[in-house]
Amino acid sequence: MKRALITGITGQDGSYLTEYLLGLGYEVHGLMRQTGLEQIKGSTQFGAPEDLYERCVLHPISLDNFPGLYRLVSRWQFDECYHLAAASFVGETLADGYQTIQTNIAGTHYLLAALCEFQKSCRFYFAGTSEMFGRPRAAPQREDTPFMPRSAYGISKLAAFHLVRNYRESQGMFCCSGILYNHESPRRRPEFVTRKITLAAARIARGRQDKLELGNLDARRDWGWAPDYVEAMHAMLNHTSPDDYVVATGELHSVREICEIAFARAGLDWSKHVVVNPMFHRAEEPIPLQGDSTKIHRVTSWRQKTRFNEMITTMVDADLSRI
Repeated sequence: MKRALITGITGQDGSYLTEYLLGLGYEVHGLMRQTGLEQIKGSTQFGAPEDLYERCVLHPISLDNFPGLYRLVSRWQFDECYHLAAASFVGETLADGYQTIQTNIAGTHYLLAALCEFQKSCRFYFAGTSEMFGRPRAAPQREDTPFMPRSAYGISKLAAFHLVRNYRESQGMFCCSGILYNHESPRRRPEFVTRKITLAAARIARGRQDKLELGNLDARRDWGWAPDYVEAMHAMLNHTSPDDYVVATGELHSVREICEIAFARAGLDWSKHVVVNPMFHRAEEPIPLQGDSTKIHRVTSWRQKTRFNEMITTMVDADLSRI
């Protein structure tokens, strides 16, 4: 039986990856903060199975606790480690992101150093992000597209990405990075625009609210389905050699399209309920974040299975059933 360690196990990706690995017969271990028990108890509100984490071995160790990580890795042998946890706060200025930068870089370094010391054979996955491209000079973006991060989050993830590559090249570890574009599901937190829209459509249909305020309806993103993307993570670590991969749909869809699909699914006319608030308006970048997943398709045969319309309607159905 393979044994996997997941950081960020209670997040959207962590929960889906846990389900996927358990289904493959893995023994799953997860890192959680000392105060993370309440988050686990509340996980079912986002649609995770009630007993999901009861089938795992949980370790109350934070990523900034190097002695704790050191003890964990010296005690348990892992075949695979999926590093999904990160601070994702994006402030108005780089100065606002001090904690984000510190946590994302140091936490990744601590974990890699502990694995390198005790079990270099453990295969390591790092959750990169399209935010590392920031304001790209070309679209779609590929693995060789220059990085131009524009936020503390993007900068910290890029620094950690280079750390991971350095451990692969200088220490000979099996380290992969997935440069994942936006990926959604019913377990997405409500502050993200996709879930904000699907939840509002469900609440309005149930008479719980009347209006939804949004910013730029023409903003476009490359949105994929989270359960598909965790399968891509597993495919990377189970290939014959380590590398870095862009994981994306290659398709661009607007916020307006999400509104049209979500409200129609709830039996509503979106134009009667969506209000544009200039406070939330962000100008669309001249060159959008749009990924090219040709490499991972060619190397691992991974493919996304869920289309955009199906993703949004599934999210609406889940929110309708919860209310």
